[in-house]
Amino acid sequence: MSQVGTCERVINEAAQGILGYDESVDWFSSLEPMEQRAVLQEVVRYSMQAHATAEDGRQGVTRSGVKPTMAPAVLIVRGPALEQMGKILNLPPREYVHSFRVLLSTFTVADTRRRETECRESCSHAWHNLS
Repeated sequence: MSQVGTCERVINEAAQGILGYDESVDWFSSLEPMEQRAVLQEVVRYSMQAHATAEDGRQGVTRSGVKPTMAPAVLIVRGPALEQMGKILNLPPREYVHSFRVLLSTFTVADTRRRETECRESCSHAWHNLS
């Protein structure tokens, strides 16, 4: 599977609870910094599609296991979420794992809400039909 396909699958499977959260973080941690940045960009893109909010960010921080005083956690709760995600993308590589944890958890919250509202009865989104 291509790196792009793997990235998409890991992010969406983690968001749906098919793949364990720790497993997805381990996968992310095994990547080179340039690849990690590309994955962070994808998580932000998916979060945009899921219409993530600052409230999703607050819930995401709680779920992420990242201390609320760490840079990505501080940023994501400020809102607007998408603007803050752009700032998270500009954090240094030493913050990438924490950023991934916060962004993935935020996406999970937003995507779950979307699946429960917009995609409740029937869904044509391929990434919502993984199981």
